[in-house]
Amino acid sequence: MSLDALRGFDMFWIVGGEEIVHGFYEAWPAGPLGLLSHQLNHKAWAGVAFYDLIFPLFVFIVGVSVVFSLGRMIEQDGMARAVRRIVLRSLVLYVFGLLVYGGISKGVEHIRWLGVLQRIAICYLCTSLLFCAFRLKGLVIVCASVLLGYWALTSLVPIRDFNLETGHLKALQLEPGSPETRARFLATTNFVRGRFEDGLNLSQQLDFLYLPGRKWDGAYDPEGLLSTLPAVATCLLGTFAGLLLKKGTASDQKKVFCLAAAGIAGIVAGSLWGLQFPVIKKIWTSSYVLIAGGYACLMLAAFYQMIEIWQWRKWCIPFLWIGMNPITIYLAANLLHIQDLAERIVGGPVKAALGPWGDFMLALVGMAMVLALVRFLYQRKLFLRL
Repeated sequence: MSLDALRGFDMFWIVGGEEIVHGFYEAWPAGPLGLLSHQLNHKAWAGVAFYDLIFPLFVFIVGVSVVFSLGRMIEQDGMARAVRRIVLRSLVLYVFGLLVYGGISKGVEHIRWLGVLQRIAICYLCTSLLFCAFRLKGLVIVCASVLLGYWALTSLVPIRDFNLETGHLKALQLEPGSPETRARFLATTNFVRGRFEDGLNLSQQLDFLYLPGRKWDGAYDPEGLLSTLPAVATCLLGTFAGLLLKKGTASDQKKVFCLAAAGIAGIVAGSLWGLQFPVIKKIWTSSYVLIAGGYACLMLAAFYQMIEIWQWRKWCIPFLWIGMNPITIYLAANLLHIQDLAERIVGGPVKAALGPWGDFMLALVGMAMVLALVRFLYQRKLFLRL
């Protein structure tokens, strides 16, 4: 229950929780939510805010869930059938991701091949197959190798000294996807190493060269090719936490202490590594993996302590509704445009009459619609399972 509630807490911010906080703060700037409103914005580049932890927390939770769901699947159906199920699940989730970003509505050349759901699908696929193939020691070696290998690649491989950031390209009167930009890039003969600026790093240059279709940030994508590798490591960190929770010989309280200790260690190690390898979400640096994984461990420990040990459960029921149907509500929020539906109810003259509180009311109604939907599904035991 604590894992489902934590997943719902995570999804709450994704499907509109942050808009409630921003709306409240905009209406009452002197109110108590100023710090939280600031934390619910992504860092422009280096550093980490609370909102930068939302996506890796979900990937981490996927890793925790793999231990329980896949373990049962292998026991009941055998390894071969489990692998087929893993591949099918990943493929369906990947296709959902393509649909969320418009599918082929604007032509094949505008498909966003890598996005949020696509990254989750790839992380689930890789982590699940690794879980089938290796024991704990092997998984630890793979995770460490990915983090160190990613650091080595981005630090040591030479890249062209040409900044692909959109503002920089505009200053040169270039468009991100134009043939002229590619020609200017390839004509650059000066190479540099160990650069981590926005637009000037290995991960983004590989996206520019080899990632087809639509790229979220112009010439590259925050869910790009190379940066998906350390995202798999984030999922593996969740698997380690899941193996701990499943360990029958450890008491519940000891599990919480171990999660909390691992969380603090991850934050400290990531912060120290960040002195050389900056903490950057948009290219999912190894230091970011450790810090985000550390905070994920701390949040899982807190939820496990409150819900499983202290049995404080009533407060988390709305999160449980969301957490039991995360894919459903994510697709509903993106494909049904719930905020547009809320606009039809409290937009126009109602929003105008509320003055500075209009956006807050709009976000509140949108979240009420989300909760009404997931409560309806939960009460009737309707869950979308891939």
